[in-house]
Amino acid sequence: MQCKPAGTAIASMSTKAAVVQQIFASSIAVKTASAQALSAPIAEAAGLLVASLRKGGKILSCGNGGSAADAQHFSSEMLNRFDRDRAGFAAIALTTDASTLTSIANDYDYAQVFSKQVTALGRAGDVLLAFTTSGASANILNAIEAAQALRIAVVLVTGKDGGKAAHALSAGDIELRVPDASTARIQEVHLTIIHCLCELIDRDFLGEPM
Repeated sequence: MQCKPAGTAIASMSTKAAVVQQIFASSIAVKTASAQALSAPIAEAAGLLVASLRKGGKILSCGNGGSAADAQHFSSEMLNRFDRDRAGFAAIALTTDASTLTSIANDYDYAQVFSKQVTALGRAGDVLLAFTTSGASANILNAIEAAQALRIAVVLVTGKDGGKAAHALSAGDIELRVPDASTARIQEVHLTIIHCLCELIDRDFLGEPM
């Protein structure tokens, strides 16, 4: 086995470290821009979610891929707890039931995997929390349409230019659009948005943390 010169290994490690620093710097920059652009809309979205929960409504969340993980992350924080002990809040991630998802995709179309669930489970006064980095996912568009048919408000968490999903929103719906084009950076901010929503919801129900 031929070993690389020590200097080459050091240079390679230095290059990788520089890439890591660049990623962190980019993430910080996008989060800073997002904090300026989204603080008020996030607070407004939290108020919409709180109003639904207080009236006995529930939050239906959905997304694809990494956004599916975001939908499930939010739902788990609601049903279990976020930062403080409390009773669980009504939330359902529409991404978790493999039998339901695959049966709808097989019998009908993957584009309907969320909309059919919204139609079956949703009621007026609920909120649909939809995650999409591109705003172009057909199943998200259909879920928005299904929610609107039932007078369910929509909180749409997006990035880039918001895509078709942003244009599908109605009056009273809220879009939280990360001002960046990188899917990775958008998803990183989506996680922060989730934590902001959870914190604001907890503060409304539990008061300021001690």
